[in-house]
Amino acid sequence: MRFHHRAVPIALAAVLIDTIGFGIILPVLPSLIVHLAHVGLPDATRIGGYMLIAFATAQFFAGPVLGNLGDRFGRRAVLLAAMTAFAADYALMAVAPTIGWLFLGRIIAGITGATYGPVNAVLADVTPPDKRGATFGLVGAAFGAGFIIGPAIGGLLSTLGPRAPFIAAACLALANAATIALVMPETLPPERRRRFDWKQANVFGAFAPLFHAGGATPLLIATLIWQIAHMVYPATWAFYAEIALGWNGRQVGWSLAAVGGAMMIVQIFLTGRAIKRFGEERTALIGLAIGAAEFALIAFATNGWQVYPLILIGALAGLVFPSINAILANRVDASHQGALQGGMASLSSIAAIVGPLVMTQSLAFGADRGLPGAAFLLAAALAAVALATIWFGVVRRKGVLA
Repeated sequence: MRFHHRAVPIALAAVLIDTIGFGIILPVLPSLIVHLAHVGLPDATRIGGYMLIAFATAQFFAGPVLGNLGDRFGRRAVLLAAMTAFAADYALMAVAPTIGWLFLGRIIAGITGATYGPVNAVLADVTPPDKRGATFGLVGAAFGAGFIIGPAIGGLLSTLGPRAPFIAAACLALANAATIALVMPETLPPERRRRFDWKQANVFGAFAPLFHAGGATPLLIATLIWQIAHMVYPATWAFYAEIALGWNGRQVGWSLAAVGGAMMIVQIFLTGRAIKRFGEERTALIGLAIGAAEFALIAFATNGWQVYPLILIGALAGLVFPSINAILANRVDASHQGALQGGMASLSSIAAIVGPLVMTQSLAFGADRGLPGAAFLLAAALAAVALATIWFGVVRRKGVLA
């Protein structure tokens, strides 16, 4: 693939390594929690959920701060500091003597994992407004690749012990930090920077420039609702697949690899073409409609073979976030791109806190009543609400489809 600026592949590598680092530890995290907390697997599952909440909460507060620091000191410095801390964090987790240290590591990972904001700001810096949607789609492709590679590597390294994947994640992050330091150019020149302001370094202040532009509120609400809906996959998929489809861990792993692969294909080959053909608003509506339909159909699947076609078609729901992000990025000036993307990262963190709690409870409620797909029905309803929000709050107001 040819990139239009040499900072782009390095920034995307940060997302890839961040995702690999998250996924690489998943195969060994349960056994490590059991070992350090001296509990059984059911209690370890609950502790793992608390760690996920701690991770997302740290990311919620860190996103706008890193974004605003990027607007002040440049993107390169922030990415370098975050990736260096990321390496140190996983090195710490590799030698963690108690469960408390493991929680500390997850909090640090949440802070350093808020690199999506600076990465998207890099892409906004070097990409013309009419091509930003396609470029933001590459972030989803990098995430999809990491979602495939990380658990696979973690599974292989788990034969060396539960701490080996953490060491590998630390080495990957350190290698990326060295690449940023030696090769990555700065994309925000000094004359386009602004002073750091704590009033803007929070999730509400980060969106202040958008509110002045008008029409941002429906987009932000729809983004949050959609991301909560999409949390149905990481929060419930493994449990749903076992209850409803009778799958084992290996079958779940293959299905997740299919999700990541389909996501990569859509983001690399279709996002840019769809936005060019239909525009950002209509592309977002198409993605939401497909996502709602996919969730609803999965809720009533009874055989494993039915799921794979839905996964492939449902990957088109990946059109949603790049399209909305492009609309928002085009509404603020260059000096506030970091703040905006930091705010978007915080929205993702809210979804990562709320989504698992809501979706797991819906799964349990439905499973007790013979409807294990209840969480997917809820996700379908939320996707429909997000679609209606954009339709009435943005499209009808602008007359985009006229």
